[in-house]
Amino acid sequence: MSDLNSYGFGQAGSVSTPQIRNRVLRNTYALLALTMVPTIIGAWLGVSMGFSFMANSPFMGFIIFMAVAFGFFWAIEKNKDTGIGVLLLLGFTFFMGIMMSRLVGYTLNSYSNGSTLIMLAFGGTASIFAVMASIATVSKRDFSSMGKWLMVGVLLLIIASVANIWFQIPALMLTVMVLAIGIFSAFILVDVQRIINGGETNYIMATLAIYLNVYNIFTNLLALLGIAGGDRD
Repeated sequence: MSDLNSYGFGQAGSVSTPQIRNRVLRNTYALLALTMVPTIIGAWLGVSMGFSFMANSPFMGFIIFMAVAFGFFWAIEKNKDTGIGVLLLLGFTFFMGIMMSRLVGYTLNSYSNGSTLIMLAFGGTASIFAVMASIATVSKRDFSSMGKWLMVGVLLLIIASVANIWFQIPALMLTVMVLAIGIFSAFILVDVQRIINGGETNYIMATLAIYLNVYNIFTNLLALLGIAGGDRD
């Protein structure tokens, strides 16, 4: 019978050597790169089909989105020690690509430099990830204590975003975008270092955490770039 732990699956405590921890990190990065494929496909299909999820009822759309997302989280957690978990993760990233297509489509259709903005957001996200992951890898500082405060920040961002569905305050929207980029960038530090220190031994769950960080950085950065540097047709 194959040893799933040798491939990065397993519970806390299964990672006992730096070599195996590095293998988990490599597997996480490889799977993270793979998740970009269904995300891009989902976004492309959504833009091509003019997908606009609950545009007339954003609050209900948010509720349904959260329900589907947490359904995926539950299923991935339950199957994190098998290959089914990988398939569920890829399915989730396809779903997230579709959900992102409205923003991508708006950027392409509303700004003459929309494609440039998307590439800038992609490059900016990649740069943020590279810098934060590098800091987490080489720094001797323990970033784990930041986790609970960052989670509080995420909850406040969600509350502010939901409230702004009704208030429609531009300044609040911009504040949420900037804070989201900062919070999820900091989360990369915490999540990558947790893998390095052996606190996360399952590369499926590690990939899910880092993917959500990257996704939120990209979408908020793209929206911010559109507001700040978008050229109207």
